[in-house]
Parts: sequence; structure tokens; C-alpha cells
Amino acid sequence: MKSQIQPDSTVRPLDKSGFIPLYYQIQRALMEKIHSGELSTGDPLASEEELARIYQVSRMTARQALHGLKTSGFAVSQKGRGTFVTRPKLEKNIMHLRGFTEDMKHLGMVPSSKLLEQTVVKATAELSEKLRVETEEVVMRLRRLRLADGIPMALEESHIPLKQFPGLEKINFAKQSLYFVLRESFGVRVGWADEVIEALPATREESELLTIPKKASILSISRIIMTTEETPIEVACSRYRGDRYRASIRVPTTTIE
Repeated sequence: MKSQIQPDSTVRPLDKSGFIPLYYQIQRALMEKIHSGELSTGDPLASEEELARIYQVSRMTARQALHGLKTSGFAVSQKGRGTFVTRPKLEKNIMHLRGFTEDMKHLGMVPSSKLLEQTVVKATAELSEKLRVETEEVVMRLRRLRLADGIPMALEESHIPLKQFPGLEKINFAKQSLYFVLRESFGVRVGWADEVIEALPATREESELLTIPKKASILSISRIIMTTEETPIEVACSRYRGDRYRASIRVPTTTIE
């Protein structure tokens, strides 16, 4: 664990004669250390007393700097332990139907995948009903660990009917985007999706793969993807880290009476 206190010689002096508030200058200095990687998620931050001494300011000013980091999602306080670096939660806008790859690129992050399973299986009664295929018709089961900037973010499991997409099972989806392939190689045009969103405790496997505590909260989104021709093409379940994700939705004013 890194030291909370940095040597005074490495601290950039505050501009006490300018117009930028001192607390914001401290907050900005700490943010620069986070963005540069000098401070990482889980690292302890200096206390109010330490910041006040290092920057030669009042404890109130130091408290405002830490408060600013916490309200912006870059720090969290733990009772009896101190304040630690964290990361703001990513918004999962459930009104926009985007795959993980597109989501991460939209957020300015680099997406990648670790392939856990890519097999051909027979559809169960539940899958056959949702995908509108015959029971025991073959489908591709795809399980991937999804990462952003190298950090595990989500577990995804998909079932896709191979009768509609022959040869799909031969594509390496550790490197390819599923929706890109369906769109560009098979001409699929996604119309809409039925989704069910739940907060669930992580299983042992999920906690290990997502590097989160056992039974930590996860955001689970189960969905059926439909084409513009009203044909189901995927039954999927995505499990997102609860400490990094939150669902958001914009509600039209017409729904408020």
C-alpha cells in the first residue's frame, strides 16, 4: 500500500494570490495524481490534518478538497479507516441499446474480452420459447468476461440460434464484437429489446472473475434482443460490477400526471 503522505518537496505550491480557491487547487492536484496513476484505486488519501500540514492551509480547506473528490466519485470514506481512491460509477443508460464494446468506446475506454466459453448446445424448453425455435435446436452459447482498460467490468452470457446464423460459432469472439458481426456479416438490424434489471449478490465465480468481494452487489440485466422484423436473435444476461455501474433512465414528462 502506498504512503498517504507525500514528501513536501514533491508538492506543487498553491497559488494563494490567485482567483482559484485553495481547496480546488488541492483537489485538482490530487486528481492529477489519480489520472496519472500515481494514486490508484484503493490507495489511501492523506487525512485532513495531513493535507492541511502539507499545503499549509486550514483543516476546513483540506476538508473541502476531500469532499470535492468524494462528491465527484473519486474518493470514498470508510469509518475508522480513512479516505481511499475510487472511481466514479459508469452510467448504464438502459434507454440506449448498445453492446459493451460500443458502450466503452463511447466512454473513452478501451474494451477487451476474455473468452470463457463458446460452445454449441441444444436449446432448453425456456430458450426455445424465448428464441422461437424448436426444442433441442442448436444454439451458440457465448460466455465472456468483459474488460475496460484492462479492468474486469462485466460477465456476459448469450444464446444465439445458429439456424439463422450458420458459421457464427466459428468466429473468435474474444476479439470480435458480437453485434458488429451480426450487423456486418448477417445484415441484422436490431429493433428493440425486452430487459429485466435486478440487483443481485455475486456468486463465488462472479466475485472471482470480477475481482469483487463475495456476495457483493451486481447489476444484472437479462434481455431478449429483437430485430426490426420482430425476430428474436439473442437471449442474454449481463452481470455488471455494482461498485462500477449504475443504471440510468430518462423518463419522458408525459408519464408524470
